[in-house]
Amino acid sequence: MSMELKGQDLLVLFKQAAHPAQTLTYAALGEAVLLSASQVHRSVRRCLAAGLATSSGRGEWQAVRSALLEFAVHGVRYAFPATLGPVKRGIPTSFGAPPLSARISSPPGEAPVWAHPKGEVRGPSVSPICATAPNAALIDPKLYHLLALLDALRTGRARERELAKKLLAEAMGKADAA
Repeated sequence: MSMELKGQDLLVLFKQAAHPAQTLTYAALGEAVLLSASQVHRSVRRCLAAGLATSSGRGEWQAVRSALLEFAVHGVRYAFPATLGPVKRGIPTSFGAPPLSARISSPPGEAPVWAHPKGEVRGPSVSPICATAPNAALIDPKLYHLLALLDALRTGRARERELAKKLLAEAMGKADAA
């Protein structure tokens, strides 16, 4: 089996990091991020091999938040570059979504979106880290915030990336304390 990371692996890691106190089965985690249990299991195996997760040996695992933060800040934009597309209706992401939208103002129609039929704003479309990420984000506000910050790291200019790095570090710190 290939141990090359996939975008869905980051979705799984960020879902677990958003709710560190929860211990979910692969099936329950898959349901939460709209992937199959076997896809989640393979994701966890790749994350363990990459050092982005650690296992207790009893089938339980945790994201290594410090490693995930380091990879998000320094590697994600190169390993999983975002593709910018035409203006579409969608769900705000990056600096168009909380928590960045409260700190960075942008004219209407300039903040990036994940193209989505339930979206209510227009903006340049951005490829999500994983195809199921927008729908998973709609279900879980904490996950949505982390994924929006991740997109700011993938797509943002220096100021947006620096602020996203700070906010993601704070969110990961809170997750460690939970």
